[in-house]
Amino acid sequence: MRSGIQEDALRVMLEGGAVREVLVSRHGDKWGLAIRLGGAGSRWMPVRSRREVLRTWASLTAVGRFAEAQGIRAFAVEF
Repeated sequence: MRSGIQEDALRVMLEGGAVREVLVSRHGDKWGLAIRLGGAGSRWMPVRSRREVLRTWASLTAVGRFAEAQGIRAFAVEF
């Protein structure tokens, strides 16, 4: 089983209100996005693309634009 959630499934979960928390974190010189569906005991699931295990963006601004387009209203940033 592949770890993470694809962008298409993310959109559906956001529309259904299943996403509880969103975290943006640095991965080397790029940025990644992860979601948590349940409470504090649930694990973070990274957002993945169809080809990549971890979808990355070159800047925090780019992640913000993606999040806004998906309907994410707020996220935490971890440096």
